[in-house]
Amino acid sequence: MQRCTDTFNPPGPSLLVEGWVPIGPLGGEANRERKASSALPPLYFLHVWWARRPLVVSRAAVLGSLLPAWSRDWPADLRGRFPDEATYRQWFVRDLLGIRGDPVTARRAIERAKETRERLPGGGYGYQRAFTYSPPEEHLQVVRQLLTWAWGDGDPVVADPMAGGGSIPFEALRCGLPVVAGELNPVAYVILAATLDYPARFGEDLVSDIERFGQMWAERAQERLAPYFPVQPRERVFAYLWARTVACPYTGKPVPLSPNWWLRSKDEPVVAVRLVTDDDADICGFEIVRGRAARAARPERGTVAGGEGISPWTGDPIPEDYIKAEAQAGRMGAQLYAVAIQTAQGKKDFRPPAEADLEAVRQAEEELARRLPAWEAKGLVPREAFPETATDTRPLQYGMRTWADLFSPRQLLALCTYLEAYHEVAEEVRRALPEERARAVLTYLALVLDKCADYNSTLASWDATRFKVRNTFDRHDFSFKWSFGEFDAARMLLPWALDQVLDAYRGLARLAGPPARRLFATPNPRPPATIRPGNAAHMPEVLTGSIHAIVVDPPYYANVMYGELSDFFYVWLKRAVGDLYPEAFASVLTDKDAEAVANPARFKGLSGRRPDDLADQDYERKMFACFREFHRVLRDDGVLTVMFTHKRADAWNALGRALIEAGFEVRASWPVRTESEHSLHQAKKNAAQSTILMVCRKRPPAGDPAWWDEVRGKVREEARTRAREYEAAGITGVDLYLATYGPTLGVLSRHWPVLTGETDPETKEPRRLAPEDALHVAREEVIALRKQGLLGRAVQFDPVTDFYLLAWDAFRAATFPADEARKLALALGVDLESSLVRQHRVLAKRGDAVTLQEPRERRTRGRLDPEAETFPTWLDAVHTALLVVQEDGTRAARRFLDSHGLTGDATFKALAQGLIRAIPATRDRDGHYLRPEADALERLRQAVFPDLEPAPVETLPPEPGRLPGFAEDEEV
Repeated sequence: MQRCTDTFNPPGPSLLVEGWVPIGPLGGEANRERKASSALPPLYFLHVWWARRPLVVSRAAVLGSLLPAWSRDWPADLRGRFPDEATYRQWFVRDLLGIRGDPVTARRAIERAKETRERLPGGGYGYQRAFTYSPPEEHLQVVRQLLTWAWGDGDPVVADPMAGGGSIPFEALRCGLPVVAGELNPVAYVILAATLDYPARFGEDLVSDIERFGQMWAERAQERLAPYFPVQPRERVFAYLWARTVACPYTGKPVPLSPNWWLRSKDEPVVAVRLVTDDDADICGFEIVRGRAARAARPERGTVAGGEGISPWTGDPIPEDYIKAEAQAGRMGAQLYAVAIQTAQGKKDFRPPAEADLEAVRQAEEELARRLPAWEAKGLVPREAFPETATDTRPLQYGMRTWADLFSPRQLLALCTYLEAYHEVAEEVRRALPEERARAVLTYLALVLDKCADYNSTLASWDATRFKVRNTFDRHDFSFKWSFGEFDAARMLLPWALDQVLDAYRGLARLAGPPARRLFATPNPRPPATIRPGNAAHMPEVLTGSIHAIVVDPPYYANVMYGELSDFFYVWLKRAVGDLYPEAFASVLTDKDAEAVANPARFKGLSGRRPDDLADQDYERKMFACFREFHRVLRDDGVLTVMFTHKRADAWNALGRALIEAGFEVRASWPVRTESEHSLHQAKKNAAQSTILMVCRKRPPAGDPAWWDEVRGKVREEARTRAREYEAAGITGVDLYLATYGPTLGVLSRHWPVLTGETDPETKEPRRLAPEDALHVAREEVIALRKQGLLGRAVQFDPVTDFYLLAWDAFRAATFPADEARKLALALGVDLESSLVRQHRVLAKRGDAVTLQEPRERRTRGRLDPEAETFPTWLDAVHTALLVVQEDGTRAARRFLDSHGLTGDATFKALAQGLIRAIPATRDRDGHYLRPEADALERLRQAVFPDLEPAPVETLPPEPGRLPGFAEDEEV
């Protein structure tokens, strides 16, 4: 896929990423890397960070942004090694990226084998995950030789000023490249030190020190906490399971609130809790039931749903407002309802709480009350207020006013005990080890503390499908948990968290290996990574024109509020290692004002403009400032590669304008599929699956402005050409639309500034084109391409029917962002609110999302009536036929179609064929279609239109766990 003609050739050779990226193998391997939660890269197990990029994609972006494209001008030894371009590219994929097979073909074979239960050698791939492969020194020597030819330097500097969880700089280090990693967020800054610096500096030798002092810490904590976590003979407590409570408004008795009462819902025998109420009792009792008795207890019927409770004492509803008021008044409690244990024989089971368990809880509460004054005087208790301006205020809605309130009394007792013992052990670490080594050990122990907090808060829930406690951030928010799990914090929590961090460190040290440590042995030794705290928009310590390549994965608009979420960890890290990293922990909480995210919560209450609009403007302004600073520090022949994925066009509009205005030209754009499709079908929600790599160079000084009327045709041609190429490469759905945005921005950037015929009301001069106007043209081209692909020929429907067909095709899910629905509707000439939502009821709108309505949901008086003589839209005719299939069967549907002359109507058949291809024909594990439309369409096809092409049927993957004959990396 060679990109379009360049108008500016910077000094130096063309780079590999400007003309080619192996998007198929790279996407297949990226998907494989993220597939199994038990075999992720070690970065994931070190500490929570949100939206990490796959390592294999990061390595491809780093090396592709530095290595030259194949050239006939190479010296003889390089030409001898790579006589042609194909050999060079194969070497890049196999020997540098570690993709030593065909992951796309392997994935298809694995899906077929799962259906037939066939055993595949090597798990189907025949080689280890690419991220586990480190290029050997012989290949890295060739890399340095190529880099010297391209840049005059075998160790060009890579920078990632928004390094986050560290995937990009970590892969640069693994290739022996010096890296500058920057991060505004203090939590991420500490993670970067633990990911980039210490593994390369100390290697696996540091494990013994972390383990020695970690065990010392765990022993002290166990001694102090053991009285509050009693165990029965010959058992090990895995978790305590709690339900929050409020007083029943009718009886005054506590109501345990849980969305369900499953303890083990998958493996046989299933286990559940049955509530027992006795009019003479003051509290609910709980009975453990198994197998048939468990199912008979209907544990899926909890005592709370959608925020509203139901009293087990009276059966009456408990309003959501009442529950929140009780919580905010400090009257929400918790009741222990089960204990998950492991027997002496290793069997996992459950038992009801014993009196000793309940007495230990009371003692823990008394001990916390006794210890709190001294702990608070020492500053060990995180009493910082939960921000009222946060995007997600659910903790405040349920009475959690400070960060300490996110923990039950016994959880808080455990964590503060850990923290107190940590500081005692820290003194011994400092006496025993050199300063830098001690700093490293204490950093990893602090990450252990963070992991303990993550898995032992009242937002950490019990996973009944996998017999485990989910962590607080199993989602990217502060989702409120009605029932929660609690570890045995005396014997199990801290040792388990320590083992997790130790395993992660070993993995990091092994992956970083000799290439990173080689930088210490150069004639001018330098740290493997320079890690800087602070804003990417201001890097005064980085010299102008000193960076060869910037590879960055910027914040994705409003996807993740990093500062708000990381405050959960910040309050504990500040108390543990704030003295080791004073440059990062000077403030009360993380800096939200400087963060480059679109956060409407920061602008609520301001008069004049909508918070969303102000947030958009703020995001674009901050990204522009960052890109301008990137422009300054980048060499004139340097390259900026931006990883970006977002399903909302306004995010691309903001990013694109900032990038172009900062002086960059988009030279290439590559869509790499990095996410699994099955998760979308399960969630029934749309999300982007591909990461777009946009390759940018500094743009020459602007000449005369171009006019949109002159550029529009070039945008249309580029979008059409690229869409066809990407579609042929397997890019589908909303990703196909997104993939054209990079090339579209490329056209604009090469002609910038682009003016419209309109006048700006403020400057009274011609208005500059908004990138969104060009993205709209790109969407029109994709729409035309997809409609042709779905129908096989040009067919004219009506705009409402076109929207329904193309929405299913683009989003492959019933629910998707309202903003994207509006843009698709605009491109098709139909109004979202008045036509699609209100008049035709094609969509139901709730908040920022819309949902495609099923035929039964669209039926009202006079609409979708089989007796009607005509139908307002072709969609109404098809939906009526599907309703008849569902309610009266296919014979009645044939009679309906015959009576309306639709059986032989070419337009009706073309629409039916298009919908069969567009609506996912995904089945659950019992063989039932997830979408009733797909089921009815298939029945109609078989009975009336057998000449139509059937839909490819997908089946949801197995439940978590490995199938016989499959390697661990195929855990789904």
